[in-house]
Amino acid sequence: MKKILKNVILGGSILLFSTSLAKAHFLLLKPTTDNIDRVKTIKIEAKFTHPMEGGPNMDFKIIDSGIFVRGEKIKPNWKVKLIPSMKGSKNKVHMYITDLKINRPGVYQIYVDPAPYFEPAEEKFIKQITKVCISALGMEDGWDKPIGLKAEIIPLVKPFALWEGNTFRGRVFINGKPASNIDVEVEYLNTKGVKTPAESFVTQVVKTDENGYFEYTIPWAGWWGFSALGDGGTLKGPDGKEYPLELDAVMWVKAYPKPKEVK
Repeated sequence: MKKILKNVILGGSILLFSTSLAKAHFLLLKPTTDNIDRVKTIKIEAKFTHPMEGGPNMDFKIIDSGIFVRGEKIKPNWKVKLIPSMKGSKNKVHMYITDLKINRPGVYQIYVDPAPYFEPAEEKFIKQITKVCISALGMEDGWDKPIGLKAEIIPLVKPFALWEGNTFRGRVFINGKPASNIDVEVEYLNTKGVKTPAESFVTQVVKTDENGYFEYTIPWAGWWGFSALGDGGTLKGPDGKEYPLELDAVMWVKAYPKPKEVK
């Protein structure tokens, strides 16, 4: 999140206040569930949003996507759905939905690679390569294996078996190399109307160490997104100038509520 200070003259006095220029962006990639115990078809949705605050939603385009399971790559058939950029807004943006038939055991690693998004407020492009894992029909091998993305979080904790209060650990790779000392933004997909005590709580931030490792203890149940902010070089902007490309590795995990017997 980036802020600027503004001077405003009011009644002859100069007031100094801060204004948020941009909030943490997250490409949401969420299946109906991350644990499948029988043959069934599930839905997967992808949208570009601000999950903790419920918006605004931003327009984006998928340029590549896939589902890796037991050495095979499946191409999802995404369908476009137009949604309001904000609740009640007439401005519509793209989100994507696909059906995935789960009919064999395995760990399904799903990813989306979007076109870069230009953020004028931050004067940079943002590209978030995003993945999520599903365990199906009792097979759990392979959740810690990379799938060769340019920006990727490799989980070090089984990502589909997390309780609230568990610590999620991961290692970030950008262009095949461990990403040292970079920010990892963390946000909750806020479906419960959770209010934060201050704006600084909206996006949690942890750092990777010199070898690209990070960890975060998940405070309550729900879907949580981790976005590791990497350096992707530069791209030419709409005005012909070169702008930085933020190349992010994003991963979504679900934390389950504690059983009532131990609450």
